[in-house]
Amino acid sequence: MGSLLEERFERWKSETLAKSVAKMPEQAQRAVTVSGTPVEALYVPEQVPDGSARDAYLNKLGFPGEYPFTRGVQPTMYRSRLWTMRQYAGFATAEETNERYRFLLESGQTGLSVAFDLPTQIGYDSDHPLAAGEVGKVGVAVDTLADMEILFDSIPLDKVSTSMTINAPAAVLLAMYIAVGAKQGVPADKLTGTIQNDVLKEYIARGTYIFPPAPSLRLITNIFGYAAEQMPLFNTISVSGYHIREAGSNAVQEVGFTLADGVAYVEAARNAGLDVDRFAPRVAFFFGAMTDVLEEVAKFRAARRLWARIMKERFGAKDPRSCMLRFHTQTCGATLTAQQIDNNVVRVTLQALSAVLGGTQSLHTCSRDEALALPAEEAVQIALRTQQIIAHESGVAHTVDPLAGSYYVEKLTDEIEAEAEGYIRRIDEMGGMVPAIEQRYPQREIEQSAYRYQQEIERGERVIVGVNRFTAEDQSLPEILTISEETTRRQIDRLATVRAKRDATAVGRALDALETGARKDDNLMPLILSAVEAYASVGEICDRLRKVFGEYEE
Repeated sequence: MGSLLEERFERWKSETLAKSVAKMPEQAQRAVTVSGTPVEALYVPEQVPDGSARDAYLNKLGFPGEYPFTRGVQPTMYRSRLWTMRQYAGFATAEETNERYRFLLESGQTGLSVAFDLPTQIGYDSDHPLAAGEVGKVGVAVDTLADMEILFDSIPLDKVSTSMTINAPAAVLLAMYIAVGAKQGVPADKLTGTIQNDVLKEYIARGTYIFPPAPSLRLITNIFGYAAEQMPLFNTISVSGYHIREAGSNAVQEVGFTLADGVAYVEAARNAGLDVDRFAPRVAFFFGAMTDVLEEVAKFRAARRLWARIMKERFGAKDPRSCMLRFHTQTCGATLTAQQIDNNVVRVTLQALSAVLGGTQSLHTCSRDEALALPAEEAVQIALRTQQIIAHESGVAHTVDPLAGSYYVEKLTDEIEAEAEGYIRRIDEMGGMVPAIEQRYPQREIEQSAYRYQQEIERGERVIVGVNRFTAEDQSLPEILTISEETTRRQIDRLATVRAKRDATAVGRALDALETGARKDDNLMPLILSAVEAYASVGEICDRLRKVFGEYEE
């Protein structure tokens, strides 16, 4: 081993690693293969002569838990603590989703992830005309604090980490979560989890936006400021590449556009007067995992390194935590097929493996039946068991960044980083992500990528097993989960009951205060929380903000 590399490796073990092990002594236990061969916590090149090769290793890879974090954000990664197994779930009413959450927790899931229905995502109540036919269909319907109370009934929020996939009305749902915690006796500063709160990707790839970009960014930075003071353990944004990938981007575009969104949020927060090292440690990311295992591993490593450089060199971050790209991964639902659905179990396994080899902090594995409907309970359990088998039987969690040093993976990591940085540079030249979105630059790039991919499938150049090759005539379909119209009726009835029982004067007063604050420069989180606690609905709160901010039209 080269002398400088050896010196740095020994220093990492005695300082960075030792501090981590001191907190959890069980980390020092040695892992072994099935054959009994010891597995070291970390592997580095045995022979790196002084000079460019050694410098390249130290500068581009380094050690886990240290800048530039290519090899992971924690010194010991999964040897000390496995990733959070956070299955995404939500359907029908709060009662039914609460049952699913309890089932998942009893099955060994270690964190919750809430899917909301479309009306909730775009700030409409279940009785709104535009909500017709969509209540509870792709997630749980949440109209008021009463729904949120039922959703987390008997689930201790001081012991469970919760992720909420909600964007345009993120401040409203976060306020509801805070209020439920308070009712359980859990103060805001003890709540853990993540709110997605990433509206820019809605304009790029998904479409569940409400307000124009400027007021949307204001709401996001209001959450940053509020949480920096009140919710130090909560991740205030999950910058999402997943939906960009699901819309048809390639791996490079996923990294480039996602990190460009992250840059826009950091700039907006700084322009609002927030210190980067106060909020950046609570910025998280969310990526998809496709089936090309080695490209996905390289993608995750490249994203970590590129974000670390952006935060340090562009924004002058001093706190190492500000430079850490911590991320959740979801296996890509768009890759699942309605044909031969058992094949999807294999696809999901490969995708989950890529996320683990790439160093994810939490993971959702899709269910085999998701190309047909919301997942059934048995399919969800198989998806969770997939993670557990990877964690406890595969051996890939025994050492940190096990594919480091692969000629192919390192070359691919470098290439993805360079090409993604090129996208960020082009977006900077346009004036940032908001002007780029207005010029439809990322949208066009994703559309072209999606078109090329589909053409490859249709020409047979890209094989999708069971779809364009190795097909079968007779295919039996499993029972699928359906949401009845009775769900809509029950949800609307509950909303009417809440409105009849609440203090209408208090609701009106809270909504008036929110509207007044929105017309000024107030941080809106305390005002939204007051409205939520008075049992104002998602639609009522968003309507007051629509009145001030207007609605976005592409």
